[in-house]
Amino acid sequence: MFKLFITALFIFMGCKSYAATITIHDQNQQPLANAVVWLTATDHTLQTLPVSSLFTMTQKDRQFTPHVLVVPQNAQVEFPNADSIMHHVYSFSNAKSFELKLYREQPQAPIRFEQTGVVELGCNIHDWMLGYIVVVDSPFYGITNTQGQIVLTPQHGEYELNVWHEGFSDISQTESKTIALSSAAVVYQIKQVIVPRITIGVDEFDDYE
Repeated sequence: MFKLFITALFIFMGCKSYAATITIHDQNQQPLANAVVWLTATDHTLQTLPVSSLFTMTQKDRQFTPHVLVVPQNAQVEFPNADSIMHHVYSFSNAKSFELKLYREQPQAPIRFEQTGVVELGCNIHDWMLGYIVVVDSPFYGITNTQGQIVLTPQHGEYELNVWHEGFSDISQTESKTIALSSAAVVYQIKQVIVPRITIGVDEFDDYE
């Protein structure tokens, strides 16, 4: 809904947008899936657009769903609990530190993410639960598919291409490159080696039913 609003705004202002396919490769030139990609206008003209959507990070089957959520700066995120057990959501990240103590169903109010950066989420009750919220300063963002691709709809111009992946050794860091969008295809190869994520088994017999 938010992206549709931005597209309509460009049309109303007489700005021409188009579909740009961005492909992200790893160090072995293989497609990199689940990479967060966003475009920031180098003249910063797109950073003051209002955010009207409410985003959702659900706890379901003792996991954060989605595992990675991308939101624009100043977005509000709700954390509904779809499990029959209690959860305790927290983050100590520099971009946003907060705590939602033991609760069922729905906390009273969503959390606003005012600062850009990577917010790592955990649950004090279920140690294996891990999720990420990536807060970006752009309306043009998304996550690459299994082919390492994402389609964004900016207008022609100069942008900062930003890439983040949970496999980065330092998850607080992103990779960036200035690009001129004059064609419909962009390929970027990351510089960092991707560290495989360790999956910890879910304990279905905890004491918090």
